[in-house]
Amino acid sequence: MTAAAAPAGRADARRNREIVLRTAMRMFTEEGLEVSLGRIAQRAGVGAGTVYRHFPSKEILLEAVLAEHVEGFVAAAGRWAARAAPGDALFGFLLEVIEKSAGRQHVCDALTADKGWPRAMLAAAAQRFREALERLLHEAKQAGAIRADVRADDLAALAVGGAALRSAHRDQARGTRLVRLLLDGLRTPGVTKAGSFRDAPSPQRHESAAHSVRYCAECGARLRVHATGRPPRYCGPTCRQRARRRRIAT
Repeated sequence: MTAAAAPAGRADARRNREIVLRTAMRMFTEEGLEVSLGRIAQRAGVGAGTVYRHFPSKEILLEAVLAEHVEGFVAAAGRWAARAAPGDALFGFLLEVIEKSAGRQHVCDALTADKGWPRAMLAAAAQRFREALERLLHEAKQAGAIRADVRADDLAALAVGGAALRSAHRDQARGTRLVRLLLDGLRTPGVTKAGSFRDAPSPQRHESAAHSVRYCAECGARLRVHATGRPPRYCGPTCRQRARRRRIAT
């Protein structure tokens, strides 16, 4: 094998691994944990040998799927911290965790059914998630945006419960709104926020739009409001399109 062929082979291997992981998450979510590695390979469009080469057993594949899921949240925490004010970053992140976890009950059940969890790979990802959550929580407390007695394990438990609530409600839009109300209960007592971190209408009216506080109806980021013109609802075209797709799906 030439030097040029070796990197290409490694790139193909990485791509196949990612395809298998994405496919496994979908199938575990849709059909439960009983789905076989052979069926996962068939749906992924790769050979069974490719799956077994990366994941010799279903337990190893499941751990990799869970770790990948958690690592995605770690990356999301960094994005929220970089683009939003501390309180908005924490609440927006929690809502993203809940929305992306809703409906994946089969996968989450694996963590409670087997007392051998978490294994090394998942434990490392979970530790990084906790550290990211702790940082967001610390910054939110420093900004006075959340109750001082809230702990990171409280937020982790709330995320699990929020995902279950979101999945259990027959009306997806109302389920999401209940989750938002639940999260709003964590805010510092006595501090009234001019508008929810998502798309609930502001409870206050200000004499000047230039002095009002508005937040993106999709991601919760703080918006710049000008004295003239129509007040913005979204921080940019990405959130506008995402909101439109969500309305169509609803």
